[in-house]
Amino acid sequence: MATEPLLIGNGAGFSTDYTDAGIPVVDALVRSGRPAVMFYEMLAERTLAIAQRERVADPERGYSPHMVDALEPVLKKCVENGVPILGNFGSANPMGAARRIHQIAREQGIRGLRVAVVEGDDVRDKLKRIQMSAWEEEAPPNLDALKIISANVYLGGREVAKALALEPHVVVTGRVTDSALALGPLIHHFGWRADDWDHLAAGTVVGHLLECGAQVTGGYFADPGWKDVPELDRVGYPIAECHADGSIVVTKPEGTGGLVTRRTVIEQLLYEIHDPAAYLVPDVTLDLTQVEVEEIGPDRVRVTGAKGHERPPTLKATICFDGGWLGEGEISYAGPNAFGRAKLAKEIVEKRIAALGLDCRVRTDLMGFVSVHDGDGGGLAAVRDGSACQDLRLRLAVDAADERTAERATRELEGLYCSGPAGGGGVRRRQTWRVRTASCLIPRESVDPKFRLVTADDV
Repeated sequence: MATEPLLIGNGAGFSTDYTDAGIPVVDALVRSGRPAVMFYEMLAERTLAIAQRERVADPERGYSPHMVDALEPVLKKCVENGVPILGNFGSANPMGAARRIHQIAREQGIRGLRVAVVEGDDVRDKLKRIQMSAWEEEAPPNLDALKIISANVYLGGREVAKALALEPHVVVTGRVTDSALALGPLIHHFGWRADDWDHLAAGTVVGHLLECGAQVTGGYFADPGWKDVPELDRVGYPIAECHADGSIVVTKPEGTGGLVTRRTVIEQLLYEIHDPAAYLVPDVTLDLTQVEVEEIGPDRVRVTGAKGHERPPTLKATICFDGGWLGEGEISYAGPNAFGRAKLAKEIVEKRIAALGLDCRVRTDLMGFVSVHDGDGGGLAAVRDGSACQDLRLRLAVDAADERTAERATRELEGLYCSGPAGGGGVRRRQTWRVRTASCLIPRESVDPKFRLVTADDV
């Protein structure tokens, strides 16, 4: 059991995050000379479902498509300096990701690479045998009525810690709760027990603060004139200095943009929190009501006071299924009376789609007016005056069961080029296959996580 602090760095907060963000973080971890790990959070419900489709088309794919760009600049330095890399970039195919990482290692002349793979989150094959219960107010889905693409349970930090016990250079997971990528290394480093609720809570806070990348260092915080953030174009991603007593210091690499303040930390601490006294994750029930946040220096914020209670008896699972097709089309109107012309175009498109009898749900918005806050019925647009607007873009969105219907509907917007109001231009349209999700709770004992070490001899 270690007593010296562990540094945890983050290099990504979502699948398509900046792929160069981890470089200065890894450099800072290496320069510190202290025990450290690096993690990448690259997975969401819909990206996992899309990855399942990719794996069906190609059994070697299905991992995060940006994993390679993120790992190539840092893999060799991390291996040479004993900084394990963790990531849920395995997505729908953790073993495929492990093989691809070994390929990177061969290309870079790295010998003896060890990749630990966490499996068992995919529960599609056993879904109909599992007793599902409601997630919050969401009833369990009717499996017989859905074309299921994926079904994955959220594993926890304990599973990540078990993978680290295999002494790998890289840990690849599929669906784990985001904060587990930081909690797992802390369990492994400090030897925290499965019922050490306060420490597990503190480790969950670390993961929650770092899991969204730059959101804790000024990203998604900046509001010019109200909350100014310096050099956001080269924002530094976060590093947490984690101590055995559960205290945390959040910082970032020296010389990078962004900032770490009490305000940035508190905003991220409250991000996506439903009940601050009972935030549920697989390993613990986190209580944030006594947390204290204190600035102790430039870009250094200490967080203490997390409390934990017994872990929940169930685990969250997300089921992704075929959601039909989204058709989108846009056209611009500008200059004098732009609002009147755009509004007329809107009416024409709506009437033509209705006359065609297409089986789809339709929404139209005038971008640059009240589109963000309006509902599907257009109530705000109907009562507000947009005559002062001189730069508008009409957006059409249709929800259809099949691609052909979606395409046919968006074609009506393109027809405005010659048959609509004057001055329309810049038409774009596309059809996108959609994924829908449903969540439920399943018994913890119905999940069987597995761990394997993949070496160069295995691929």
